[in-house]
Amino acid sequence: MMYRAGVLLAMLLCGACARSGETADLIIVGGIVVDGSGDPPRTGTVVIAGNSIVTVGGAAADGGGAQAADTIDATGLVVAPGFIDVHNHTPPAIALPGNNLNEGFIRQGVTTVFGGPDGAFAPANIRRFSELYAAQGIGTNVAFYVGHNGIRNEVLGEDQRRAPTAEELETMRALVREGMELGAFGLSTGLMYEPGMFSETAEVIALAMEAAEYGGVYDSHVRNPVHDFVGSDREVVEIAETAGLPGKIGHLKAVGLHNEGVIADIAELVEDARERGVVIVSDQYPYDGAATASLTGIVVAPPDLEGLDAFRQMQRQGRTGEAMTQLKAALADPGSRARLKEASENGVDGGFAWLNATGYTSMRITSSADFPELVGLYLSEIAEQLGQDPFDAVADLIIGSSRPVNLTLGAIKEHDVRRLMLQPWNMIASDGGFADGSDAPGGHPRSAGTFPRLLGHYARDEGVLSLPEAVRKITSLPADFHGIDDRGRLAAGMRADIAIFDPETIIDRSDWDHPQRFSEGVVHVLVNGVPVLRDGEMTGEAPGEVVRR
Repeated sequence: MMYRAGVLLAMLLCGACARSGETADLIIVGGIVVDGSGDPPRTGTVVIAGNSIVTVGGAAADGGGAQAADTIDATGLVVAPGFIDVHNHTPPAIALPGNNLNEGFIRQGVTTVFGGPDGAFAPANIRRFSELYAAQGIGTNVAFYVGHNGIRNEVLGEDQRRAPTAEELETMRALVREGMELGAFGLSTGLMYEPGMFSETAEVIALAMEAAEYGGVYDSHVRNPVHDFVGSDREVVEIAETAGLPGKIGHLKAVGLHNEGVIADIAELVEDARERGVVIVSDQYPYDGAATASLTGIVVAPPDLEGLDAFRQMQRQGRTGEAMTQLKAALADPGSRARLKEASENGVDGGFAWLNATGYTSMRITSSADFPELVGLYLSEIAEQLGQDPFDAVADLIIGSSRPVNLTLGAIKEHDVRRLMLQPWNMIASDGGFADGSDAPGGHPRSAGTFPRLLGHYARDEGVLSLPEAVRKITSLPADFHGIDDRGRLAAGMRADIAIFDPETIIDRSDWDHPQRFSEGVVHVLVNGVPVLRDGEMTGEAPGEVVRR
């Protein structure tokens, strides 16, 4: 594919500067170049003019004769393409002025984030965020998926528990086309959540066909990843194969005690599809637990159950004393407890509920100041030890606690994390939200730690992957899958999105108790040729762009 006109112009004007002594804008010298291809590291020099890489050359400490207004000495540091996070939830947050630099991801070496996974964004969302970014600037680049859930909400409104009419489906197809024409890279679904959970496969195929016409991909938070793990991932293959486009299984993982080891069956499913010529990939976050919540977060209150107004508000806005008093009183009453159990385990009128989506055998305690002895245990194991019904065990823990009992809603066995990580078609992505670097509780450590954890913990310390392979999974692999031809590698003509990190110190600092803590070891980051992190400090520059298909 042709490089963008600006890249070609930069090459024409400056293509020989590293040899002739002409002036470039910035030279990175002395670094260990890991170029994103998976090839072995080499010592080299990277010459940048404008927003593009001019040359990636040998080890000359003077930049091979090139002259530049600025030089970064990367001796002892790894110079890699900027990391691409294909499953990211920061785009709404970075539309706010105080958050626009996206520091938590810049400090991980991320230069491009994909917004709108899980089917979230209708075309109106893409248009609004793009306008806000243009007005105020952003630190990272942003790419988009156009989302099934966002479109379905717009077209079907409050009447979601049915299939669309033929006219409504045509309107939905038109909105997919609109999103693709805005530059979206494909269609995303969130089939586990409302309203996607009410759709049939044929509906999604019809929309995916529209994305295929534009050369897009299909990305999916699958329908029932805990109770129908293989069947849900098989649906991704069916949609991709029928619609004629590449498919990605979003944040793939083997959640729950009953799914231990089943990741091998998923790998076989993917390999079989790829052998038939169907391009199927996955992304994964490098943690042994999925989304997080406090124990109260899995309780669903029926709308007509009185005395829980403050609790319902708490679930939207945060824990309060009044809300906890209301909830504990309701759980202490046998009749109210029975109604809370029914709604929490089955949803209200068939709607979403975490205990229905994942369940007691999938939820593991991550922290509890009141009950530290329970950390690491699944809710099903706690109930078994106590000889109680699982919901009764949950209710009694809530009543007996004065501080939050936190859990992961989808626990994963570590050996399954590693088995998936080794698959050559599996990318690493965060599924993370905005992190502020504080010690505040709330959230998931992946938001602040995914990429340094991959490079520091899994590649360097555990040796699960080589450094070049780990870098490939977060650079050229996601770029190639999405058809981004000017990012994801260090090579002449590519955009100068670059992460420079210390291979000896890069590591995540976030954990279940402190999920917002920034990572360490990323020293410099360039976005479109502009330093946004220099010597470990944010520069305040906001050169990010909306990357379009």
